[in-house]
Amino acid sequence: MAATGFQALWEFSVREARRAEFESCYGPAGDWARLFSQAPGFIGTELLRDRADPLRYVTIDRWASIEDWRAFRARFAAEYERLDHASETLTAREAPLGEYTPVGATTR
Repeated sequence: MAATGFQALWEFSVREARRAEFESCYGPAGDWARLFSQAPGFIGTELLRDRADPLRYVTIDRWASIEDWRAFRARFAAEYERLDHASETLTAREAPLGEYTPVGATTR
């Protein structure tokens, strides 16, 4: 995939009985991606499952710039919080892994 301006990574420990729901919600065509896609600058979401631990996942949310991500968070704060609350029962734990830009990428 081509380098983009900003990625937010999250790690999840998923409840075994809710795994299919989690994958549906957090996958590239899921609830989170549909919410993100309402904002300019959203490029896509990738969902990765750990080969050694099938209940451990990482998401990569790609944006054209950190400014696009921040504008999304400001404009869709209420919707973000609603979806975050609704999806928290799918996981036993979630943690941000950080915010990244590709080496050599132009930053704004």
